[in-house]
Parts: sequence; C-alpha cells; structure tokens
Amino acid sequence: MIAIAKTLWEATPKPVQDVVAVAVDHLQGVKIPESPTVERTPVRLFIAPANYAGQGYRWARAVESNPEISARNMVYTEMNPFGYDADFPVRWRTVTHSHRWQRAQLRALTDEFTHVLIEAEFPPLGGMFAQDVRRQVKALQEGGTRVAMVCHGSDIRLPSRHRALEAWSPFRDDSWVNVREVEEMAAGHRRLLDDLALPTFVSTPGLLLDVPFAQLLPVVIEVERWATASQVLHRSRPRVLHVPSNSLVKGTAEIEPILHRLHDQGWIEYVRAEKLSQDSMPAAYAQTDIVLDQFRLGDYGVGACEAMAAGRLVISHVSDQARSIVAKSAGLRLPILEANIDSLERVLRNIIADRQRGRALAEEGPGFVARFHNGDLARAVLEQNFLQS
Repeated sequence: MIAIAKTLWEATPKPVQDVVAVAVDHLQGVKIPESPTVERTPVRLFIAPANYAGQGYRWARAVESNPEISARNMVYTEMNPFGYDADFPVRWRTVTHSHRWQRAQLRALTDEFTHVLIEAEFPPLGGMFAQDVRRQVKALQEGGTRVAMVCHGSDIRLPSRHRALEAWSPFRDDSWVNVREVEEMAAGHRRLLDDLALPTFVSTPGLLLDVPFAQLLPVVIEVERWATASQVLHRSRPRVLHVPSNSLVKGTAEIEPILHRLHDQGWIEYVRAEKLSQDSMPAAYAQTDIVLDQFRLGDYGVGACEAMAAGRLVISHVSDQARSIVAKSAGLRLPILEANIDSLERVLRNIIADRQRGRALAEEGPGFVARFHNGDLARAVLEQNFLQS
C-alpha cells in the first residue's frame, strides 16, 4: 500500500503536490518558520542545507571568531537524524512545497546575508525553480549575494575513480548503493561545479581526487569536549572500539571476524558500539584504548577526529594521497595508524606486542586535532578563498 501511494504521489504534477502538501501542513498546524536573520557585520555567511555531522554549524561558529563575520546555518530536518546542532532546521516538505517559504528564503539570503555556502549541491532555496541549483545560484547572485560550494563526500565521490584506486572500495558491487545511480549523481554534481565555476571546497582530503580545483575545508570539532585523562594501552587486554555508523562503508562485516577471533583468544576486548548518542560518545572513547574507524574509503572525517582528540589510538585505512595533503596543510603527520582489511590482524598484534609505539602515536592525536580541526584553519580557508567583504 505504501509503495502504491508513493507511486501515485510521484506521478502527481508538482503544482498539485505543492497545494496538497501545504494544505496538509496547515491542517496539522505546521507553521512556516521565521526567515533567518544575522548580526549586521561586514560579512554575513549562510551555510545550507546539509549540516552533515554538524559541520555547517561548526563552520559557522568557526568563522564567527572573526568579529567582522557573523554566520548562520540551516539544515533540512530530515537530513539531520542524529540531531546535530543547527541554527535553522526546516522540514523538507516545507522547503519543497511552500512557495511562501521559498520566496521568504530568497529575500532573506539576498537582504540579510552577503555570502552563501551551498553544501553537497543541495538546493538552498528548496523547491524553487524545480530545485534547479543553477537557477537558484543565479537568483542569489542577481540579489548581490556571493556563492560558493562545499562537497561532503558521497555527493561527489565518483565510484569508478574510487573503485580503480581502492581494493576494498564499497563501490565494487551494489551491496551498499546502486553504483550506477551514484556514478550518475556524482558525475552530474561535478558538471554542476564545472558550470558554476564558483569557489569550491571539500571537507576531506580524499575528495580532492574528485574535485582537484577545490580547497580543503577541514572538518571542525569541539576539541575540549573529547579530552580525557584516561591512559591508553595499559590494560592487559586492550579494549578495541568500533562504531558501525555505516557498516558497509566502514568494512564492519570484513573486520569483525578478525576482532571476534582476537577477542575469543584473549588478545583484545572487542566492543561494538551501536545506537550511541553524541552525548555518550566522549565517555565511550575515554573507556577505550583503540578505535577502529573505517577500512574501505581511504579517507578520514569527524569520527576519527573525535577519537584522536580523546587521545585514543585510531586505526584506519587512509590513503597516501590523503595523508600527503594533510601533512602539507597541517605541517604535521596524520596520527592514524594505517591498516587495511588484509593487514588489520597483523597491525593489532604488533601494537599489543609494542604498546609504547601505540601510546606515542595516540599522544599525538589531541595536538594534531587542536591544530588542524579546531576551526582556526577552516576559518582561514574561507576568509582567504571566499569571505572577502
């Protein structure tokens, strides 16, 4: 029945969908949210609408350390299932179908803000112009607003390129996603970036393979929130944590047989952490020696940064390309111990035998994150490449 209803809805002309959706919202008492506002500083930045891992909000706070800049972010509520902080959450049905919201949003972004950073090629004006990002960018520019783009990951990572470089790429079959559809989407997004020719950023170093003309905009975390005094690798059986937030991408099914075997043999204590809230993660890391991040993408992001900030030994697969970009940008090596699915057991056994090496690398984590992911570099990148007054 649900599938039939979905098919009928998709076959309904967009103007009719708009009328029906707005009417349903009205009957349910759903109100159109207030338009975003911001302090009247010389530079006023709006970031929207993905907020993946809370990064739109964190980048906004980072640039506000400059008193000449104020910033706000927006997220489509349904894209924020983990409840990351956001200045302006708006329901997808509202942004898609409410012409009133769309007109008010365009007025706000051209009257109140000087700059708009569009995340993951999503339309910041919702359903306006049939969700055509090119036309929405043109409307913002005609209103005097400067526009830039930032890519987050799956929106721009081209499966065919990734598959050619990574032996364990999740794009080698359709078990994660329909690879053909993702290829078409990513290629279309790259054409969009090429056509717009706007300042462009990527949130992780591996994405520079897909958008080589972009600037790296490092992810930002609250470094102090993850700090802990608990030591690592002093237990007789090191506690090894894995958070399978996206198990197919992280390689959970491939690494868990190794971890269960080492656990049963008494070498490690393996902990699989599922359905943990963001508030509970600092304590989970504080009780852990080793954090296993991901083993199929060859990149790193917010989760690895949080574990490094906690002073844990992070083991993950990060490509030489990504490590080289980080070393060049940060002036520091990336303190993530390299392992892939084939080498993980050997790497873990080596660390158990040589714990001082693991402790030394873990000790580099907080300082690295405090330098590269505390928001200062992200602010500088945006100031130098986009946020001119």
